[in-house]
Amino acid sequence: MNARFQTPRGTEDVLPEDQPRWRLIEAAAGETARLFGYERIDTPSFEAAALFEKGTGDTTDIVEKEMYAFEDRGGEALSLTPEATPAICRAWLEHGMASRPQPVRLYATARMFRYSRPQLGRLRQFTQFDCEAIGSAGALADAELIELNWRLYERLGLRDLEVRLGSIDDIGPRRAYLERLRAHYRPLRERLSPDSQRRLERNPLRLLDSNDERDRELREGAPAIVDQLSEDAAAHFAAVREALDAAGVPHVVDPLLVRGLDYYNRTVWEIAPTGDGRAQSSIGAGGRYDGLMETLGGPPTPAVGFATGLERIVIEMKRQGVDAPAPPAPDAFVAHAGEGAARAAVRAASRLRACGIAAVTGEAGRSLRAQLRRANASGARVAVIIGAEELARGTAAIKDLRGDGGQEEAPLDELAARIAGAQAPPAPHWRHG
Repeated sequence: MNARFQTPRGTEDVLPEDQPRWRLIEAAAGETARLFGYERIDTPSFEAAALFEKGTGDTTDIVEKEMYAFEDRGGEALSLTPEATPAICRAWLEHGMASRPQPVRLYATARMFRYSRPQLGRLRQFTQFDCEAIGSAGALADAELIELNWRLYERLGLRDLEVRLGSIDDIGPRRAYLERLRAHYRPLRERLSPDSQRRLERNPLRLLDSNDERDRELREGAPAIVDQLSEDAAAHFAAVREALDAAGVPHVVDPLLVRGLDYYNRTVWEIAPTGDGRAQSSIGAGGRYDGLMETLGGPPTPAVGFATGLERIVIEMKRQGVDAPAPPAPDAFVAHAGEGAARAAVRAASRLRACGIAAVTGEAGRSLRAQLRRANASGARVAVIIGAEELARGTAAIKDLRGDGGQEEAPLDELAARIAGAQAPPAPHWRHG
């Protein structure tokens, strides 16, 4: 017996019944980005592997364990895109966007790929909405991105979320803190996970971001970087908080928040459900990365950005009972019976669609009664019935399927005008229930 194919591990199908939430999120993301002045950019699904090895950081899980790296037939080392920020920075450099008015505000919605252990909210192929403001060192840019991130969830009807805000200072002043952090963890080395033991000397910030239970139990007593920020970073952090207060975006300071990517400096944030225990719960996160462009070979360029996973938003919408509008039903279902009626039905449906009226044609070979049952099940507003008698007269019957069930006859060339003139149903809306 032949084996049945299934989705690869760590991937999932988005079935028709799941599509309404996805379409709602994509529309809300695009509209929210537009309101903040962000323009869409699309980058390839694969890039030079070195782009992420340099940009994302060689001590991150993404580079160490999760990249889908491969060599193509020409011998070039490539990787499926695991995160959008380095790819967008590469595009900014390649296309000379430094000559545009700064900051350049860009957003993307794209598939990402990471070889990670599949679990709820963590897939090997996933979709991210990503926003980047490149070319501004000001705290208002940080606050703008945090507000954009927050307003997206607000627009979708999500509740009981919180912005967790932190700062990891600039790279130079951070060195003293890293020594304090190493001093805290060295006596605990044998109790750390193997990954954290290896990273302790090279990049101890990764220990605070680890999701391994062994590491999470030990970080509560770790020194907090927000307690010893440099003067400039402290002023920047205070300005971000002041701007968030002015915008009405609630937030809490998380002294141990660092994020898991090497390129961050100063502001970092996560947005997650309240009271979640922090494990695999954030649905959006971001931070400032003033040194990344230079790492990629460009001029020193300040920047800030965030990403949010659409799959995680869908999970949270389901958890909170946030519904999305169902896709609109067809306006008309064209049923037919008798010799020559099928051809007339195809022609009638085609003319209706040309006039912007969604029309479905009944299956040939099925009885008129079976087609009308299908018409009712489809949710169509009207059934257009073409039988032998109607065909002989050059007409069709129009049956109301949503009101009183009334029926009228109309010439075939007047169907669109008659159906368009009928009362349309109210516009769908999401509800919270």
